[in-house]
Amino acid sequence: MITIDVPLWAARLRALRRGRLWSRRDLEERLTEVAGETEPGLPADAVRAWEAGERRPDPGHAELLCRVFGVDEADLFVGPQSGTTLWHHLTGIPLVPGLFPEEEEERVGRAIERPWRADAGTVGYFERVLDACAVPHARPADLAAALRPVFAGIEAFRHDARPSARGPLLTLATRDAELISGMEHEAGDAPGARAWSDRAIREARETGDPLIEVFALIQRAELVDAAEPGEIVEAAVAARERTGVPAEVGTLSRRREARAHALAGEVELCHRCLEECLEECAEGCLEEPGETRAELCAGCLVDLGRPGDAIELLEGEPAPATPAYLAAYVLARKAHAYAEAHERDQAADLARQALSLARRAGAARALRELVRVHLPPPAATRRRVLV
Repeated sequence: MITIDVPLWAARLRALRRGRLWSRRDLEERLTEVAGETEPGLPADAVRAWEAGERRPDPGHAELLCRVFGVDEADLFVGPQSGTTLWHHLTGIPLVPGLFPEEEEERVGRAIERPWRADAGTVGYFERVLDACAVPHARPADLAAALRPVFAGIEAFRHDARPSARGPLLTLATRDAELISGMEHEAGDAPGARAWSDRAIREARETGDPLIEVFALIQRAELVDAAEPGEIVEAAVAARERTGVPAEVGTLSRRREARAHALAGEVELCHRCLEECLEECAEGCLEEPGETRAELCAGCLVDLGRPGDAIELLEGEPAPATPAYLAAYVLARKAHAYAEAHERDQAADLARQALSLARRAGAARALRELVRVHLPPPAATRRRVLV
């Protein structure tokens, strides 16, 4: 029997917040926005105190919570899903609203108590949770925080699950570790990004599937700001040297390798990798997620001191559907390119846009790129007056 040390209504409130990938501050901001100027302000530390069960929301704040979460008061403070609330509170796995029927939630909850019950349905549950958590609008740090307990849950299951479920659960654990590594990278935690990448590679090798291992290695090579150039090259080369993998893997790995060579100032090696990529793409290849080919090539050109060529490639980027944290990084790269090309006004304008978006999106990698932007002095200060 699952038991917890807070009232059920407090656990329910926390589960609803975490299921929407909101921080406590996010919830406070939404409550303030819904309240408007006519309602009393939130007490200090209100959300933390509610979720700890230290005090119950008064009727006015209870109504605001129901409006923010889109639920009835009975569902918020009592509700029929007591068992579901309990196991989500205990594990920290997000309770994603509307994603599963109650009977499926209960079935997974029973398996939490007895992991040997895990089956194909359990695997499907975690797969859909990962899909729901990998949303582009959330801040990277919040996504990483939501994904970590999912990984812990998968790991707990896979060691005791039936043999038929262990392999798929291991594959999901690899994917989860890769996602966490990527989000830690975007959030500016380089050691965390590398540690989770190491874990993803270990999990991938345990699956025995070379393709899963290859993509874990490519994900490692994507950590441009969290790994040394030599380490990136090593991961990229290791990925394409595996046997039995699609030809597209070579293109993906060479793009990452090219960027690493550019960071190291190795002009000829960078050019060689880019040329090989172009040859392979001419034969037809799949587009990759994340940064586009143009953005990756432009990054190389900026690092190699060719900002004019980089600007041409970056025109029109980023695409509207690009995640906010990645869009902020692309804007920062453009600002960097324009600054290196001594286009002060364009660089300053792009830097302002990137800074605003990066702060909203929690995009620490974009902020680090902005630190590299050194605006040239105004044109007037560069003129020499001849007497």
